[in-house]
Amino acid sequence: MALAGVRILDLSRVLAGPWCTQTLADLGAEVIKVERPGKGDDTRSWGPPYLKDSQGSDTSEAAYYLGANRNKRSIAIDMAKPEGQVLIRRLAAGVDVLVENFKVGDLARYGLDPQRLLEENPALIICSITGFGQTGPYKDRAGYDYAVQGLGGLMSVTGERDELPGGGPQKVGVAVADLFTGMYASVAILAALRHRDATGQGQWIDMALLDTQVAMLANLGANYLCSGITPGRMGNAHQNIVPYQVFEAADGHLILAIGNDVQFKKFCAIADQASWAEDPRFASNAQRVRHRELLVPLIAQVVKTRSRDAWLTALEAAHVPCGAINNLAQTFADPQVQARGMCTTLAHPLNPELSLVASPIKMSATPVSYRHAPPLLGQHSQILLREAGLSEAEIDALLQAGVVA
Repeated sequence: MALAGVRILDLSRVLAGPWCTQTLADLGAEVIKVERPGKGDDTRSWGPPYLKDSQGSDTSEAAYYLGANRNKRSIAIDMAKPEGQVLIRRLAAGVDVLVENFKVGDLARYGLDPQRLLEENPALIICSITGFGQTGPYKDRAGYDYAVQGLGGLMSVTGERDELPGGGPQKVGVAVADLFTGMYASVAILAALRHRDATGQGQWIDMALLDTQVAMLANLGANYLCSGITPGRMGNAHQNIVPYQVFEAADGHLILAIGNDVQFKKFCAIADQASWAEDPRFASNAQRVRHRELLVPLIAQVVKTRSRDAWLTALEAAHVPCGAINNLAQTFADPQVQARGMCTTLAHPLNPELSLVASPIKMSATPVSYRHAPPLLGQHSQILLREAGLSEAEIDALLQAGVVA
């Protein structure tokens, strides 16, 4: 495995941090998930739906938690107790990476601030994930994906156009600020590991949901910075490409995603509207964007004359980008999704056949590995303490004192 031998202490919870550490764990890193005794990661209770046991009854493990915590081992430590703080520092001394998403300054209350941990282990890589980063006027605010989607501009360009029915601010259907931050954090950690391996020097990585949200505006951010024009919501249409949106066929909807003029000419031939490709108002993408209010209704009228499958068959044969719009049941039943192995099954202590969304990373020499189902709270506490060098007497004392569960 690509990250075999890399050890990560995961003090994060909810989504951005766990998504980062699950990605690294899939690639072979050993991840020790530290949780609060009795409650654990907040997402363990974020249901329904919950994992069902072999008899079909709900367990206490929420699907939300299961989706971001495979390939990890769980230890439950009470960080509020001095003995718990000592134990975490002891664990941190034996790992390569520590990931945390506490509020700015919170870890200092426990003697676990990055500055102190780096003094004790200069080769350690610490990745702190917060809503707004370690600096700036918002650094002390709690950060949540939904709020960041609004503050970071994403909701201003997501949803139907304001002048149309249903227009107005709309969040993305999944927590993209959290997920992108987790992915950027994993990239940063890999870069820091390479630097550490070359120099022996650890470092502190400062990741913020808002920074990530602004960065992932991508072409729309570039459009604004280059033009000074604030983009608005476009519904299912594209800001810079036409036609690139959803159209209604005779019996359903389809996506038409024409990215260049050659593809547009092929579409026109299939639609029996060859004259559109010769019309100077539509012949180039730039002109199609300028005249979208004229062209899109013409396309919509023609698309309605045939069935969805008739369009998809003809367009796919001509290599014109298009697609169906699936619900999740249709997505996981899709032959391409199945051929790519995007669902995996793991044996969980409460259900021997737990289905999870698989990693999209495909590597020829060092493929991802699914070694552990998402752990029960504190499932590996005693094992991990033994591996850390604690004696049975020390472990018993920590259990009796409620420091570890």
